[in-house]
Amino acid sequence: MIDPRVTKLAQMLCKHSTRLKRGDNVLIEAFDIPPDCVAELVRVAHSFGANVFVQNYSTKVQRTLLLGMTEQNARAYAEVDRFRMEKMDAYIALRGADNAMESSDVPAKKMKLWNQLYAVPVHFETRVPKTRWVVLRWPSPSMAQQAKMSTEAFEDFYFRVCTLDYGKMEKAVQPLKRLMRKTDVVEIKGPGTDLRFSIKGIGVVPCIGLRNIPDGECFTAPVKNSVNGTLQYNTDTLYQGKVFSRPKLTFKDGKIVDVDAGDATKEMKRILDTDEGARYIGEWSLGFNPYILHPMLDTLFDEKIAGSFHMTPGNAYDDADNGNRSAVHWDMVCIQRPEYGGGEIYFDGKLIRKDGLFVHPELKNLNPDKLGR
Repeated sequence: MIDPRVTKLAQMLCKHSTRLKRGDNVLIEAFDIPPDCVAELVRVAHSFGANVFVQNYSTKVQRTLLLGMTEQNARAYAEVDRFRMEKMDAYIALRGADNAMESSDVPAKKMKLWNQLYAVPVHFETRVPKTRWVVLRWPSPSMAQQAKMSTEAFEDFYFRVCTLDYGKMEKAVQPLKRLMRKTDVVEIKGPGTDLRFSIKGIGVVPCIGLRNIPDGECFTAPVKNSVNGTLQYNTDTLYQGKVFSRPKLTFKDGKIVDVDAGDATKEMKRILDTDEGARYIGEWSLGFNPYILHPMLDTLFDEKIAGSFHMTPGNAYDDADNGNRSAVHWDMVCIQRPEYGGGEIYFDGKLIRKDGLFVHPELKNLNPDKLGR
């Protein structure tokens, strides 16, 4: 008997997130997902009249593939998968992992090769702009450990977070979208952080369950050369299988000119030297999912934390485009609720959010006490 929570999530992915209709081609990519759960998503997608394509992956197999990856192999792999992606109307990625650190010993040059020659053409240039896509993690004992929860408690948390009322969130975020569109200068202040940049003329995108599950953010991007000051992240970040502890970045005219990540500083600088765009910011976003309060080393959850923002070195999205291009897109999170040190965000000199709570009267419905009811 399939867990009814899986069926509810599958229906939401097909109806709300990808808005499947009869005749759509949908690609389901599943990484370390129980077969019964993948099968249930396939069944539900078929019930919408979609043509379903499935690719099952193993993170252990993927690690071995990357260890032996060559430029010729990566280019050929990308050519095949890009051709398939171009035929798709929708894309659903279920990303589980028995071990979140499975790729931690893949050499940096192999990861760079894969990101530049495969991820850019298949995902950044094809899947993101040309399909209705959604990406989500899948609950596992590994994720429960990262969240410091029992497996059962984490599963309850996971399905509650992932199937919240996104229709209510969609209505509540509209005033923030309008305000961000009118804003020129953003200032962020907090412990170790004093940052200033412009978002004038850049697109604004509310995220309400159409691209990520769980969801709950509204993103734009800084004008590429406008970022100045310092930014102290107060959460750890997991990237390419490695943990970086609360990095601090210094910006001058948009570029990251100094990095402090403790013992991992050298490795972080190496990633930020992947290409020219990796040292510029491609996304800035405010998080407001009422049920996600603490980091768990999983970007899709951490970037939605209530009272947080993330500032992302690397590639910009087409619908909030500041012109920055990179094989890197590294979402790093700062939480501004009081227990994490507090902080303020100003739009054109006016206080918008303080200590993680929106104080602007039109935005208060995005606070957890309203959105989580």
